[in-house]
Amino acid sequence: MLRLSARMGLFGVSLLTSVWVHALAAPAAHAQSRAEARDMVLVGSHDLQARSAYQPTIHRQGRRWIAYIGHHGGTPSVPKPLNPLTGAQEFNGTSILDVTDPRRPKSLAHIPGDAGNYEEGGAQMVRVCDGKSLPKGDPTAVYMLRTFGNSAHEIWNTADPASPKLVTRLDGLKGTHKNWWECDTGVAYLVSGVPGWRVARMTEVYDLSDPAKPVKIRDFGLPGQQPGVGGPVPTRLHGAISTGLKGNRIYFAYGTNEGGILQIVDRQRLLDGPKEPTEENLLSPQVGRLDMSPLTGAHTTFPVLEMPIAEFAKDKLGTVRNFVVVTNEQIRNECLEPRQFVWFVDVTVERYPASVSTWGVPEASGNFCSRGGRFGTHASHENMTDIYYRRLMFFSHFNAGVRVVDIRDPYHPREVAYYIPAVTKNTDKRCIKLENGQERCKVAIQTNNVEVDDRGYIYAVDRANTGLHILELKGAARRIAKLPR
Repeated sequence: MLRLSARMGLFGVSLLTSVWVHALAAPAAHAQSRAEARDMVLVGSHDLQARSAYQPTIHRQGRRWIAYIGHHGGTPSVPKPLNPLTGAQEFNGTSILDVTDPRRPKSLAHIPGDAGNYEEGGAQMVRVCDGKSLPKGDPTAVYMLRTFGNSAHEIWNTADPASPKLVTRLDGLKGTHKNWWECDTGVAYLVSGVPGWRVARMTEVYDLSDPAKPVKIRDFGLPGQQPGVGGPVPTRLHGAISTGLKGNRIYFAYGTNEGGILQIVDRQRLLDGPKEPTEENLLSPQVGRLDMSPLTGAHTTFPVLEMPIAEFAKDKLGTVRNFVVVTNEQIRNECLEPRQFVWFVDVTVERYPASVSTWGVPEASGNFCSRGGRFGTHASHENMTDIYYRRLMFFSHFNAGVRVVDIRDPYHPREVAYYIPAVTKNTDKRCIKLENGQERCKVAIQTNNVEVDDRGYIYAVDRANTGLHILELKGAARRIAKLPR
């Protein structure tokens, strides 16, 4: 476990002795061939038809638990993997699995996505809302919102998850990516590239309360991204998380691995304010902003609000704080760029967001730079279930697997568990270009995204085609959570 304290610009590092023992006992060459774990165990797994995976969303449908998993596009060597359910080769899209019994995940359907490799093809993002929860939805429907490559958003009815049916398609876009959908209001914040805008990713705000009849509310982005202006172009959007009606805040993440920006927006002002994308109108909903270092980005901005701080219990003021946990994304393989971390940002006074600590895995604990592939953070889970909220967070860390962090003291986050899956025959290689022009490739785990469900299971998916891993906590880590006995 690495703890990096960013106060006053100084970084302090503390290492648990057990991590160093683990590092000596598990050299990198051997670690690739078997799983490594601490207080975390594998419950079940699925190969996902050897497709590179991005976003998992776990949804309860009646008595069943269904996993919706978005995929990157295929590879040049295997652009269309075989779908055993249909007997056909299909471009990577969206996998739908029954995980009611997490020990035996069952594939129900695969919906093909756009043609193309990795970032251009597939259908990376997926969100799900019940029709009965949406103000104007069909109460018998379950709606899945997904991206289609980089060119469209689609909504499918998955009431029968084995037989999904297309409902709506929003086309003519570019850069579609990490959306957010409020199931109680139907408002969606769609990451898109709209013709005329100066960036490939900004926000289209839509009313999807009736998924069959989408209504556009407005376009939104940072000043300088809108059509018809000059000057420098701010970094593109990555995604957003909304607290909905109750919290009235949206936390936008711009940039992934450099020049990151956390933007805090008044939700009601965004929805009700003037829609023309002038600089004044774009700034009007903004209540706070943190411009991060050119060395770090903002992939996921997860709000942890109304957090009681034990250390401040005797203080007259400020005993309860609000935080946004900002996770950077590592992009390049084998540590060929600045390291990406998790940042704990105090937003109690929204106008003045302040980073109070950072966290990441120490490279020496597993010789991770030499294992191959990416090493650094990518994303956090996004389900705000009471089981883990304000207690534990789960982070995907590429070749360092899933890492579990105790956040009860956000000023001193500490790792309490981890799981690094074993490579399989499906695990794809990751390459770098050497100075002599040749290529060096290594096979490595690339845990890409992680999510939890309301039962407490943890779902990790792999960027390098290794599949889905369903996990649960044990030991001291489990005791921190509010899990059913």
